[in-house]
Parts: sequence; structure tokens; C-alpha cells
Amino acid sequence: MHPLPPYAELLGLRTERRGDEMLWIMPYGDRVIGRPGFLHGGAIAGLLEFAALGTVQAALEPGATVKPINLSIDFLRGGGEHDTFASALVTRLGKRVANVEAHAWQDDRARPIAAARMNLMVRRG
Repeated sequence: MHPLPPYAELLGLRTERRGDEMLWIMPYGDRVIGRPGFLHGGAIAGLLEFAALGTVQAALEPGATVKPINLSIDFLRGGGEHDTFASALVTRLGKRVANVEAHAWQDDRARPIAAARMNLMVRRG
């Protein structure tokens, strides 16, 4: 796992492996509040982006790099005063492009607060 970039550190992100899955965790606190009592959309988007990037990077060989092509986020419900979790799934890993989906949730994984789709340019070592 690569060191977290400054924005991920600002959000307080951490990772945790659960079986074969890597979870990204964003603790609730002042730095992620938008309007009172709710998460800021940018913090949720950042969590989803880092989950997607980290999942693709982990699927690649050492020395490979990725660069975002595009990112689309659906905000499904307001994130409340709870820690937020995210995971991602690589749906296609080609020679030059990777496609990934990520979901964020709080108390109930079956009720996500946001979902993302991301396409990444892959450069292999």
C-alpha cells in the first residue's frame, strides 16, 4: 500500500482489510462536516476516489501507475454523524484503461450514501 496523499490524510482516512476486501474508513469529525449534522459532499467524493484508486493500484504490478480519466458520483442520501466506509470493485482491468465502481455507506452497507464510477489510465512499468 502506498502512503496516503495529503488530502486523504486531511480527511483522516485509514484502510482495513476484511477478508479479501480492502475497506476505506473516514471517521466523522469537524473536518468532514458540510452543513450542520451532515458530511460534506467533497469529503464523500474524496473517500470514493481514494477507494477506487487504491483498489486499482493494488490490482496492478509494482511500478504501474494510474491517472484518473473521469469520475462520476451519485449522491444517494445525506451522510450523517457517523464514520463512513467505502469499498471498490475493479470491473475491468485492461492494458491501458481500468474501470472501477465504489460505494460508500455508514450504518448499513445495503443503504449506500453515494456511489462512483471511475475510469483510469494505466501505465505499466
